[in-house]
Amino acid sequence: MTGLIDSHCHLDHFTDDEIPDLLDRARQAGVEGMVTIGTRLSRAAQQKDLTRFSRPDLRVWCTVGTHPDHVDECTVADAAGIVALADDPRVVGIGETGLDYFHGAESVRPLQQARFRAHIAAARQMDLPLVIHARDADADVAEILRDEVESHGPFRFLLHCFASGPDLARVGLELGGYVSFSGILTFPKSDALRAVARDIPQDRLLVETDSPYLAPVPQRGRKNEPGFVAHTARRLAEVRDMTPESLAEVTTANFHRLFSRAA
Repeated sequence: MTGLIDSHCHLDHFTDDEIPDLLDRARQAGVEGMVTIGTRLSRAAQQKDLTRFSRPDLRVWCTVGTHPDHVDECTVADAAGIVALADDPRVVGIGETGLDYFHGAESVRPLQQARFRAHIAAARQMDLPLVIHARDADADVAEILRDEVESHGPFRFLLHCFASGPDLARVGLELGGYVSFSGILTFPKSDALRAVARDIPQDRLLVETDSPYLAPVPQRGRKNEPGFVAHTARRLAEVRDMTPESLAEVTTANFHRLFSRAA
């Protein structure tokens, strides 16, 4: 399989010594690009610096944002601050952001929601795609997405590492969003998720690793890395009765449509 894009990885969880070999393995697996995702706006400079590993046969892009698990650490509170950090050609998206009610205390939920809306405003202002994390918060994510679109107009977004139910998928698609699947899709107990993946419109599909987390079958137990996106792509192709080559072509075209700054 060739021409794959890992639309969501965390290269900052690897050392500078590890990354060159990791990129070589990714290229051998057919990967031609990857996005290293920001989880703290305070570390935006480090995310941008990781794009120096980009090379002619394998591009590395980045996003800037603060993960909902880290909102209490974030000193950048408004859209203007996010825009200032994202105003850089190396940055192809905003995030990750969103809501995570699994880890955070209930008391932090209003802050997560406020930061989520600030990231949305920045993405809309810059016309960059927003990378959304949703965990145990589907109803509130859907409500905020609807409210933002109805109140302030549409914006581009990606429901990353999708592991939610069909309701959030439906709302996201109705509002123009894209959906990305990770190694969770390959897990034996993910039949319900595979059913969702089967029904996503072909022009809204992406694939990712979320590495170093969630290594797909048959790499379970190992530290995940961008080259393993090929396993998820093959499983998604099976689920949708496509050839792996067609799936790679479709998801890469979708990636470049959504992440239009990536070149």
